[in-house]
Amino acid sequence: MNVPLLMVVAGIACMAWFAGAIAAPQYQVQIVSAYPHDPKAFTQGLLFAHGELYESTGQKGHSTLRRVEVETGRILAEHALDDRYFGEGLAMVDDRLIQLTWKSGTGFVYGRKSLKKLRSFRYSGEGWGLTYDGQRLIMSDGTAVLRFLNPDSFKQTGSLTVTHLGKPISQLNELEMVNGELWANLWRYNLILRINPENGHVTGVVDASSLRKSLTGPYKIDVLNGIAYDAENKRLFLTGKWWPTLFQVKIQPRGK
Repeated sequence: MNVPLLMVVAGIACMAWFAGAIAAPQYQVQIVSAYPHDPKAFTQGLLFAHGELYESTGQKGHSTLRRVEVETGRILAEHALDDRYFGEGLAMVDDRLIQLTWKSGTGFVYGRKSLKKLRSFRYSGEGWGLTYDGQRLIMSDGTAVLRFLNPDSFKQTGSLTVTHLGKPISQLNELEMVNGELWANLWRYNLILRINPENGHVTGVVDASSLRKSLTGPYKIDVLNGIAYDAENKRLFLTGKWWPTLFQVKIQPRGK
């Protein structure tokens, strides 16, 4: 993604603002386990279901939907997108996988078990992150406004502006529901925002920069972007774009 200089400056200011803000509790991550992850996967969407990971990867000509074995990183099944599409956010509704694309205004629906494409749908603007709260799809598009979509018709049913200390927070990327709370990667930074899905208020900031710093090897490593929650076993998984590792982590209050 190419970003105007003004947006970069704004993002840096946003990072500094969060670091100095005491209104939102700050957290850090503790590594529980580390598993192999495809270092060629430009991770855009991630979720855990039925004992396996489902992942949407980006980059034109390399975008995929895949089912992955957690412990080995082995790709169990894969669907390649047409070269004109840039894969983005991913959510699961019942036995359907819903995948966004970046700038084409097109989303796809797949069968969870087969990864066979069932249909496509259209939306306005860009597609970034996607998750499902049990009733509605929640979609990010790079702005501070999240959209609520009907999970069957994909029509927009509402919207919500994410704010902290009264200020809108943009660059929201990959999304995940964690114990009824909405978590969002902040693009270009190794930060995760914890968001109240009813009013859009940021309730906490998770600093996952230690994960990025722990990565070594001859890999083209980009930023954190991948949150998957195993609700049954209370496990949280994090990874990033072109990361060679998938981390299982615990969240702890950040020391002063």
